[in-house]
Amino acid sequence: MTPLARTRRHFLCTTAAGLGALPLLASAQSAWPSRPLRLVVPFAPGGSSEIVARAVATEMAKGLGQNVFVDNKPGAAGNIAMQEVAGSTDEHTLILGHIGTLAVNPYIFPKLPYDANRDFAPVTLLSKVPSLYVVHPELPVKHLKDFVAYAQSRPGQLNYGSAGNGSAGHLAFEYLKMVSGTFVLHVPYRGTGPMVTDLMAGRLQAASVGAPALLQFIKAGKLRCIATGTPQRLPQLPDVPTVAEQGYPGFEMTQWYGLLAPRKWAPEHLARLEAEAIKAARGTLVKDKLAQETALAVGNTSAEFAQFIQAEQTRWKAVIARAQIKPEGVG
Repeated sequence: MTPLARTRRHFLCTTAAGLGALPLLASAQSAWPSRPLRLVVPFAPGGSSEIVARAVATEMAKGLGQNVFVDNKPGAAGNIAMQEVAGSTDEHTLILGHIGTLAVNPYIFPKLPYDANRDFAPVTLLSKVPSLYVVHPELPVKHLKDFVAYAQSRPGQLNYGSAGNGSAGHLAFEYLKMVSGTFVLHVPYRGTGPMVTDLMAGRLQAASVGAPALLQFIKAGKLRCIATGTPQRLPQLPDVPTVAEQGYPGFEMTQWYGLLAPRKWAPEHLARLEAEAIKAARGTLVKDKLAQETALAVGNTSAEFAQFIQAEQTRWKAVIARAQIKPEGVG
């Protein structure tokens, strides 16, 4: 074989080998996820947010083939975490969206370091957590109708607590005040724990809090539940009527949590994430785990979640404007 022929043969073999390796290389480059995913929770450890995040993360990991670890990053009403995830570019960082960060903060902060609609791609609504309306047991009311009549006869003399300005509990009670025409003073706290402690001690008269944090105290008689914010009665509190049943048709107040990713992600990666998140949320293990905490698993499509967020923004914008809700430290 002449030197020219040998050179030509070597070139053809090398080229063929290179072309044969291209599909494998492309597959390696497109494999996603290529490492564990980080699910950022914009709240302190404990509470409903972490319960939802950890339950779903465990199940999603099975379908994705990579661990999904929960990273709590509280501060500034969730704005710090939202800003960080909005700016991430690794396509392995997600965030747990919430009624506060998606439907409240855009209307109570004069300027946000993120855009709830432009910066994030809704993936799925993971869970709804019922809000309960409770009073101190010594308050002479048994149901919501009693409370409304009692408050209306004493405008400004009763108070209610919340985990802070713009918190879900703050919104829930202001929503109730709006539909019932009552005037009850708001006392903001730094967290649900200290607020519930003062409520049980009688330093507050009322509050609205997510069911998981209150059920044990209601069962023990330390708090009295006068209404639930759910469309139907809760199995755990079958004798407690809903707000809607007690004269306010259509009333619903639930905290909710959903999965979001930066909108700049590749469409095929968002699609796979959506499929695995929906499968996890609708699975028996997640449903049972959340049911133990009086939470409802959802798992809708990204389009349905986007519509849900828009509807919630419209609803809470009106409540925030009426109640003139502002964040802590803003006069």
